[in-house]
Amino acid sequence: MEGLLRGYHVNEPTWFYLSLLLILAVFFKFGRIWSVRNLDLILLLSLAPGLLLVRATSLVPSVGYCFLFVISGLLLIRLLLDSVFTRRPRLEQNLNPAGMAFLCASALLFQTTKIMTEQPDLAAVRTVRGADELLKRHDVSASDSADPNSETGPAGRLLATTVVPLAGGTEVAAARTMAILSHIAVILGLIAVGRWHFSDTNLGLAMAALYLLLPCTAFDVSKVNHLLPAALIVWAVAAYRKPMVSGVLLGLACGTVFFPIFLLPIWMAFYWKRGALKFGSALVLTGAVLLSSLILTSADSTSFKQQTLGSIDWSVLKFKADEGVGFWGLYDSAYRIPVFATFMILLIALTIWPQRKNVEHLLAHSTTVVVATQFWYPHQGGIYVLWYLPLMLIVTFRPRLNHLPLGEQSLEAKVGVPGNASVRDDVVRGASRTQLFR
Repeated sequence: MEGLLRGYHVNEPTWFYLSLLLILAVFFKFGRIWSVRNLDLILLLSLAPGLLLVRATSLVPSVGYCFLFVISGLLLIRLLLDSVFTRRPRLEQNLNPAGMAFLCASALLFQTTKIMTEQPDLAAVRTVRGADELLKRHDVSASDSADPNSETGPAGRLLATTVVPLAGGTEVAAARTMAILSHIAVILGLIAVGRWHFSDTNLGLAMAALYLLLPCTAFDVSKVNHLLPAALIVWAVAAYRKPMVSGVLLGLACGTVFFPIFLLPIWMAFYWKRGALKFGSALVLTGAVLLSSLILTSADSTSFKQQTLGSIDWSVLKFKADEGVGFWGLYDSAYRIPVFATFMILLIALTIWPQRKNVEHLLAHSTTVVVATQFWYPHQGGIYVLWYLPLMLIVTFRPRLNHLPLGEQSLEAKVGVPGNASVRDDVVRGASRTQLFR
């Protein structure tokens, strides 16, 4: 950008101020001040000051972490009370669909420019390096790409193998390409959710535009290992009617970082007799593929064992002093034990209640679990906003979905339109639109 506009530079605080005004102008409902949409918007915007405080070298980092924990706690309470907010009135954005599409494309261009002009994330470079070694079938058991602290997983390296050849073998170019493609995947996933499940493409465009404009996206715009699992989870939500597809996507997400593992009980409980076997089979199949990719880069059984155990970040389950980096690096990690125990109780409660889950429960409970992970995660807990940001946006913009517990087939049965598939889809989509906002 500096080549076109001499002296052009937008630092993180400036982006926060500018995006704050733009987001409020487009998404804040001034005619309904006390709406849930406005509450969610304020909570999401409140995360940015905490991230800025963590990055500020002149302040004590613990101030930023404590601020993030407070806002994350408010988000957690809001998600736990999601079922209480039964009224979902239709709230149009303060911009027409054509303007929203233009805003989304412009924001993507700015974020792409930021990715191309900044140094790529170190973990992304290690992921690309591991993908290159996978293609060459080199033993990576002794390299830094097998280090759990590098935040890489076998799924990340496997997916990166599709990008490395396009980048000509350059690690920096491949890391940047992966970041751009991950953002595009999240955007397209949000639009797909809006069109397929909300029966409103405009809502999908609104979610995508807000995702790109939020300061927390710009702050970690190049961190592929934060973006990739979020993109996979969004597409798992978009394809929830096909348990096999969702199982593969969530399996890949579990193979990138640690936290998606805690989503599996909720998704199994959601499918239960309606597709739990297919969902579980897809998870097992994906795990087998990931293990096979490790075999290709193992010289012997010892190397394979080392890579398999090293692909899981076991350090997140340690409760020793001075093990964490961030909030838990400043305080005694023993306090993480009751926090983690509370998290597990919450996970069990969300898994078994309610017994019959619909899509609304799936979205809210999945987002709740990811947000709750921030409180006990030892490595800079609270800063991983991109893990749950797309899910939170879906919960924020979603209309009423309790009429789709079994998928669109149940609604087709209600309207009873036989014959041409395109006509039936139009009627179903129109019928659903009348029930979405009540």
